Amino acid sequence: MASKTVKVGSSVGLHARPAAVISQEAAKLSSTVTLAAEGGEPIDAKSVLLIMTLGASAGDPVTVASDNEDDVNTIADLVASNLDA
Repeated sequence: MASKTVKVGSSVGLHARPAAVISQEAAKLSSTVTLAAEGGEPIDAKSVLLIMTLGASAGDPVTVASDNEDDVNTIADLVASNLDA
């Protein structure tokens, strides 16, 4: 399983808008992608609500994992981006 840890790039953290963008992209992918906050259980990246329950703030580390390395990179890039706009 491939994984990558990145810091949350959005100044509001993984709140409604960033969570929606990430979950919409994850839903397009062929593999299951999970997100985990430091010390937390992995959640399905396709769920907006589960992403928001991570409680990840700006700069917090989040681990992205999947069987597909390209999918990990796609979602990790989004998590690390500023999705506030």
